[in-house]
Amino acid sequence: MEFLEATVTLADAGPTDAASAAETRQHLVVIGNGMAGCRAVEELLARDGTRFRVTIFGAEPHVNYNRIMLSPVLAGEKTFQDIVINDHDWYARHGIALVAGDPVVAIDRAARTVTTKSGRVTGYDRLLIATGSDPFIIPVPGHDLPGVISFRDMADVDAMLAAAGEGGDAVVIGGGLLGLEAAHGLSLRGMKVTVLHLMPTLMERQLDEAAGWLLKSALEARGQTILTGADTAAILGDGKVEGVQLKDGRVIPAKLVVMAVGIRPSVTLAREAGLAVGRGIQVDDHMVTSDASVLAVGECVEHDGQCYGLVAPLWDMCRSLADGLVARDNPYRGSVTSTKLKVAGLDVFSAGDFSGGEGCEDIVLRDAARGIYKRVVLQDDRVIGAVLFGDTSDGGWYFDLLKKGEDVAPIRDVLIYGQAFASGGGLADPKAAVAALSDGAEICGCNGVSKGQVVATINDGARSLDAVRSTCKASASCGSCTGIVEQLLALTLGEDGVQAAPKTMCKCTSYGHDEVRRAIVEQRMKAIPEVMQTLHWSTPDGCSSCRPALNYYLLCALPGDYVDDQQSRFVNERLHANIQKDGTYSVVPRMWGGVTTPTELRAIADVVEKYNAPMVKVTGGQRLDIFGIRKEDLPAVWADLNAAGMVSGHAYAKALRTVKTCVGSEWCRFGTQDSTGLGIRLERGFWGSWMPHKFKMAVSGCPRNCAEATIKDFGVVCVDSGYELHVGGNGGIHVRATDLLVKVATEEEAMHVAAAFVQLYREEARYLERTAPWIERVGLAYVKARVVEDEAGRDALAARFWHSQSFSQDDPWAERVAGADAGLHQPLLTAAE
Repeated sequence: MEFLEATVTLADAGPTDAASAAETRQHLVVIGNGMAGCRAVEELLARDGTRFRVTIFGAEPHVNYNRIMLSPVLAGEKTFQDIVINDHDWYARHGIALVAGDPVVAIDRAARTVTTKSGRVTGYDRLLIATGSDPFIIPVPGHDLPGVISFRDMADVDAMLAAAGEGGDAVVIGGGLLGLEAAHGLSLRGMKVTVLHLMPTLMERQLDEAAGWLLKSALEARGQTILTGADTAAILGDGKVEGVQLKDGRVIPAKLVVMAVGIRPSVTLAREAGLAVGRGIQVDDHMVTSDASVLAVGECVEHDGQCYGLVAPLWDMCRSLADGLVARDNPYRGSVTSTKLKVAGLDVFSAGDFSGGEGCEDIVLRDAARGIYKRVVLQDDRVIGAVLFGDTSDGGWYFDLLKKGEDVAPIRDVLIYGQAFASGGGLADPKAAVAALSDGAEICGCNGVSKGQVVATINDGARSLDAVRSTCKASASCGSCTGIVEQLLALTLGEDGVQAAPKTMCKCTSYGHDEVRRAIVEQRMKAIPEVMQTLHWSTPDGCSSCRPALNYYLLCALPGDYVDDQQSRFVNERLHANIQKDGTYSVVPRMWGGVTTPTELRAIADVVEKYNAPMVKVTGGQRLDIFGIRKEDLPAVWADLNAAGMVSGHAYAKALRTVKTCVGSEWCRFGTQDSTGLGIRLERGFWGSWMPHKFKMAVSGCPRNCAEATIKDFGVVCVDSGYELHVGGNGGIHVRATDLLVKVATEEEAMHVAAAFVQLYREEARYLERTAPWIERVGLAYVKARVVEDEAGRDALAARFWHSQSFSQDDPWAERVAGADAGLHQPLLTAAE
């Protein structure tokens, strides 16, 4: 999913119009847009979606994202979009006002208002504090030098990525989970990393000495330097970080220092408001603070003397909080915690008390060749602790035994071999262990999902892993429980049931993309609500996954008849510009075939100066990208560019982006054909066509391929005897060279084949499927049979494409300049009155 807007309307302290004056619901204000705050709101909505109107304040300029997954973002395994939990459609769908990037700085309990950094005041009936925790910074000399950062949010990740882009040495202070993940990510990004850890054992709170040694050895084998027993004395540098000095005199060079030595509950706001605070904000069993109108949840709270830094207790707290708000009795009684992690790709699990000692018995299994270590600690024939390294598949079972306090004497001799063996299944049936888990056994620690919840989700119609993930969120985060979820699918549905179940579009339907498209065409459906009604959608309005897909499928099936549904598009497509991380937009005017004129260049320069655009960037597609345009200025920018004859470049759209060209035979001594001229013809012919995904073209004037035509969705390589037409290339994360589709003799043939190919892709690919995976799925032979070998079929495809284009080539910028959808361009953040 594309990155959505980072700021929406602010709920004011008092009513501002007749509609709000008539609002009778209580106002719940949430301080904290993180995992705990939003999960609490989710739990409340699941119980009663009409009792409260909700405003959420977030310090970061983002929607709610999974902080646990910052490490894969740093490592390059995921993008920010991949870790978003609740996108803007979720807030809008539930009528939640989000104020992002404007943190609350004061609470007035007498007036029942909160005040933000910008000075806005908002009233509340009930207040929920979910401020999380603050990173602890060691107060050594030099700790405030530029280049010293923590690892808690996306801003920290961005800072680490910027430093890694320049290379050099990095020091991570702290050998806990966050420190090791930071070191792993920076190492993958090319930095030389040294980890400094005060204690003799890495992750000493989760691992015993043996497992800590295995982890240290594995990380060192991957190129990191791990120094345990290392006590930091000072951070060195003149105006910026240059190194870290240890108390034993050693100096470790560094241009970046990441502090990851621990966290503390964030209680300053609560303390200044006069709430009862110990180590954290003190709460009762329903998360109510010393003020009955104020609740608190998450890492910032203290319950019965305990503060928790893991996600599983947070989910328990949120359930009790929501039940309390709707007058249900479900008190929070504290949490027994386990930790199942993947540290730098290495599986680690721990639970309970593994310190051992008098009256305890250790059962240990070591497999040096496979790097596996298992230790279970017993007391009075009951499991009180466990540590697993390298193979954590039985972690859930050991944790279940620990929580229940079951007598394990009958299986003591085989306990260490795991649940399947201990239950009599031996090694013959690997699913026996999962089948024997109790319904209350935790499957997904990241999202607090039990076995019973997963099975209920499957019984309610989730027929695939994706459907389970989108419904109850099991295995939707770190993915370490994916294997167990797949086994639960097989156990619940039977092997044949899982294999036969289609991959659904989303959680709203049991149909796959192909089935939905086929039904739209065969039954001649003409509107999104009609599709949802006919195909028995399980949600009233769909979601951010299915609505854009349905909108596209209807557009493709009914050119000229179907009216594009703007609300089913992502923000970039709605506003015809690309949103940036600071909330401004970038604008990319179209330059046909990469060719421009003095008039166009002057118009771009005038726009940059007139609207104070901070940067103009030449893109990889031979266009100019103007950054830093405010939302309310977009129509005026487009008007100025339109006046110079420039139209929307669709750089924001699931459509033709650019046609990249070289100068070809007109100027180049190696050119064999007029590649620039053909590129312009292609771009003028194909622009504006909505497609399943972004679509890129290129024309190279000779086999030297300067325009990189062989990594584009459709590429033309000019040769002496004509034109080689290539398809299915991709120059992104997974580079794929094109397949040769056919060779033709004339430009007209090239245009004709291109139209047929694009239309086949438009009609048969699934939404958000690029040409590369589409061709790999259906096979090049199939595409050739439809586009090359079947002449009548080719002509029909091309005819349908050009018919569709007769309704598609309207410049959206010009339409907005003329006043269409003017309301979309108002400022998003309204001031409180």
